[in-house]
Amino acid sequence: MEPGNVKPVNIVTEMTGAYLDYSMSVIVSRALPDVRDGLKPVHRRVLYAMDQMGLQSTRQFRKCAGTVGEVLKSYHPHGDAAVYASLVRLAQPWAMRYPLVLGQGNFGSQDDDPPAAMRYTEAKMATIADELLGDIEKDTVDFAPNYDNQTEEPLVLPARLPNLLLNGSTGIAVGMATNIPPHNLNELCDGITYLIDNPEATTEELARIIRGPDFPTGGIIQGREGIRNTYANGRGRIVIRARTTTEESERGRISIIVTELPYQVIKSDLVKKIAELARDKKIDGISEVRDESDRQGMRMVIDLKRDANVDSVLNSLFKYTAMQTAFNTNMLALVDQQPQTLTLKKFLYHYIRHRENVLTRRTRFELAKAEARKHILEGLKIALDNLDAVISIIRSSRSAYEDGLAQLREQFGLSEEQARAILDMRLARLASMERQKIEDELKDVLQHIDYYNMLLGDINEIRKLIKDDLAMLKEKYGDERRTEIDAAEVGDFKHEDLIPNEEVVVTLTEKGYIKRLPSNTYRAQRRGGRGVTGMVTREDDAVRHLLVTHTHDSLLFFTDRGRVFQLKVYELPDVSRTARGEHLINMIAIEQRERITAIVSVPKGISRDVLIVATKKGEVKKTSMSEFEVVRRQGLIAMNLEDDDELIGAKMAAKGDDVLLITARGQAIRFCVDDLRLASRTSGGVRGIRLDQDDRVVSLNLVKADSELLIVTEYGFGKRTPVDEYPRHNRGGSGVITSRISDKTGLVATARVVTDQDSDLMIISASGVVIRTDVNTIKISGRATQGVILMHVNKNDSIVAVATTNGKKLADQEAEAVAVENGEGGEPVVIGAPVESTESDADATIESGTPDSETPTEEQP
Repeated sequence: MEPGNVKPVNIVTEMTGAYLDYSMSVIVSRALPDVRDGLKPVHRRVLYAMDQMGLQSTRQFRKCAGTVGEVLKSYHPHGDAAVYASLVRLAQPWAMRYPLVLGQGNFGSQDDDPPAAMRYTEAKMATIADELLGDIEKDTVDFAPNYDNQTEEPLVLPARLPNLLLNGSTGIAVGMATNIPPHNLNELCDGITYLIDNPEATTEELARIIRGPDFPTGGIIQGREGIRNTYANGRGRIVIRARTTTEESERGRISIIVTELPYQVIKSDLVKKIAELARDKKIDGISEVRDESDRQGMRMVIDLKRDANVDSVLNSLFKYTAMQTAFNTNMLALVDQQPQTLTLKKFLYHYIRHRENVLTRRTRFELAKAEARKHILEGLKIALDNLDAVISIIRSSRSAYEDGLAQLREQFGLSEEQARAILDMRLARLASMERQKIEDELKDVLQHIDYYNMLLGDINEIRKLIKDDLAMLKEKYGDERRTEIDAAEVGDFKHEDLIPNEEVVVTLTEKGYIKRLPSNTYRAQRRGGRGVTGMVTREDDAVRHLLVTHTHDSLLFFTDRGRVFQLKVYELPDVSRTARGEHLINMIAIEQRERITAIVSVPKGISRDVLIVATKKGEVKKTSMSEFEVVRRQGLIAMNLEDDDELIGAKMAAKGDDVLLITARGQAIRFCVDDLRLASRTSGGVRGIRLDQDDRVVSLNLVKADSELLIVTEYGFGKRTPVDEYPRHNRGGSGVITSRISDKTGLVATARVVTDQDSDLMIISASGVVIRTDVNTIKISGRATQGVILMHVNKNDSIVAVATTNGKKLADQEAEAVAVENGEGGEPVVIGAPVESTESDADATIESGTPDSETPTEEQP
């Protein structure tokens, strides 16, 4: 190198310039599509090369290796693998909403299988691809020299098809990326037509026609927020879910069938992921997953275990696998060789402008061609008018072409093109030409010229042609949407969404150990049975509360000191039948000496007006439920109590309900909720019942129509008495007798109002023994009776709580029993699957039935 050719440069300046040049080359020449035809350079070159090779849809297939070779040779001097991969994608129906290439052979699969080598596969253009290249020979688009200046290539295709939004595009450039979803052709054609007719249309109006992306793999779009953001701002997050159904086998097993997946999800990877999550117990309830897809379509089968909940398994699959994905849109495209983020209206506007330009250039081309033909026809007409003289000139100049050309021009005033057309025609044909044919053709050409001039003079006529093209595309290629749009928005999955909403039994001991179990854990027995162990307690502990509720419900825990805490049922430990559970102090900020005396279940989606609370000394209070909507972990004050009083019960109530207070000595009073004034949480109560000196309130209930009051004593006696036998009184009275108390029965342990919807009664003793029996087997008796034996209670044990369920009746269960055990009280029957609670049962509450003393006495059980 000569010393004079060496120039010092700043390396920062040189690197900056070189990187910017490289970046722009990637942006413009590789990664981003053109807003006009929706194609990247490589895809445009593949389609143009196939067109030049004669691989239109009506021709036969040719080897892909030949196509790739032609593209490399003439237009795209890069690697053959990149070109073949681009060609393959244009032929994959799961990647392109409307494939532009027809492939023959192995072009891969949705399982991410690679295509066969290009020497084995064949391809040609799809019929719809002809709409991208139509009229390209009519000077409709600009051409530029190829990389070696040996031929020319189009800078853009005429694109009668709105390809960019139709098939979408994905690309990563330098410092930017594009991710445009595919759409439905029918909706796009209607939307563009509407915009042509209404140039001032808003994005919201267009979005009512173009409803949203339409992915080739189908699926379900959740919510419209992401679509609105995409169309209005060019960026959005569109959540897509797999399409699923359920099937039940002959053996009663449930299977989830997946027939459509979110866009760009690899099916084989999804199957593997689900199997791994099921194996690692991260998703409970799945026994097997398999792929049964075939040529008829996709079918992925997820077999569930017998006790699995379909909704919770589906929610877990949506949360932890690609059965729910987010398509993050970025509507970036090249506009005049500059990258721009576009709204829906801008996309449609640029397509319309491109088609206006293409049709205008085509019209000018056709006009020039028609005018040239008109010029020739006018010359032929002059020749016919002077046929003998023309023939004479031709005969005399047959040996000198240029001499005849000059004579014709001189004698008849013809142009060189007209004279050459006459001389180039065979003399016999010139002599036999019919004047009428020439005149008819000239007339037809003149009409075409007038039409072309009219088009060029009125842009609205050009736009009519665009609408005609769109109507043709819609009729020829349009199809129904594949992707459903569900208006319901979905957010991040909560823990609650992954847990089945099933009926459970909650137990709480005197020492504060709490747990939950599915209600079908306990088998039904006939009245008078001995029950089964529901919890193994320590010698110094005893079960105090039993509650039937559902996992999605909330529990309000009321303490003897008038405070309230809140937990979700699914937050409680789910342990074995005989386990103690977890101490409540680990879940709420209850004090060591504070006891839970009432639990209220607040059903999901069901509201009540007020909360009624009652104390041991007979005071009651009514508070609005709105004051308990948010309960902090540290708890809230529910009632201001006197020093020697305790809160014993709580119930949700509505206007017009009647309250029933039951005492340990067998007294009861009924009065209307409306008799109580509405008080704040922190206030005290008013007198509900007047008590004897050795008596106390053990139960708070609400009266229901056509119901009975179930009384259960500490030694297992019980009865049902119609609530109509309890007359309504003013609050504060002594009430009426409700149960005949004796040493044999013990004091009243608890009571609750039951209806026909309450099928099974669950009774639990202080030692943790639970019996489940049919409510209807309990005798209906008058108020002044002691009842019948409901459960045989061991010595030094006593009944502490009862609850009812909405399960099947015992008689129905016997008919479908699947297990039988011997028991003193009859044949236990396995309870069937739990059913959803009704509003009447959902507010089930349990009150403490015994004070601190563990040894029953006449006054104090």
